[in-house]
Amino acid sequence: MTQPSSTTSSKAPADTPVETSEETEDHVKQQMHKDADAEASDVALGTVDELAELSTNVDELQQEVKDLQEQVLRRAAEFQNYRRRTETELGQAAARGREDVVLALLDVFDDMRRSIGAADQAAKSEETGPAFEALNDGVQLVFKKFTDVLVSFGVEPLECVGQPFDENLHEAMMQQPAPDPETSSGTVLAEIQPGYRRGNRILRHAKVVVAE
Repeated sequence: MTQPSSTTSSKAPADTPVETSEETEDHVKQQMHKDADAEASDVALGTVDELAELSTNVDELQQEVKDLQEQVLRRAAEFQNYRRRTETELGQAAARGREDVVLALLDVFDDMRRSIGAADQAAKSEETGPAFEALNDGVQLVFKKFTDVLVSFGVEPLECVGQPFDENLHEAMMQQPAPDPETSSGTVLAEIQPGYRRGNRILRHAKVVVAE
């Protein structure tokens, strides 16, 4: 009697589910979506980090610009102060230079003034000729021009005789009794050498005689 031949079955176990092509496709799509979402998330996070870094760089650049602006303003203010200070110093130096020149000329001016005074006294006390008159007129003209030059420099003589003695203006050379009772002590009686001022600056103190 012939035994029935046994055949090997290739069927999967009954408890193992078999995926269809559609289920496989859905699974692949889901996995792709998961991978895409993960990649997009990584890109987004990377972008956020880059934006944060750029924002930090922008803040740093803005601070650097602000610091540079402050430095420029400080340098501009320092230069402005330096320019003003330099202009003031140059002006003062020029003024001192003019005053030095004027001081050197004042002695010559005084000598000329005394010479004119002596010539006037000689003309009153004795007879003079045409030559003397011509010379005197020439000296008078030079003296006037000299005076005009001093005036153009702002130089003016100090008032002395009859004024109260002021140590800021006068230098007392001697004291004498007052010529009359109405003259108070400390009054300037005579001027030995005139003093000059230029604006508020005293170029030379006047040498005077003061009443006792």
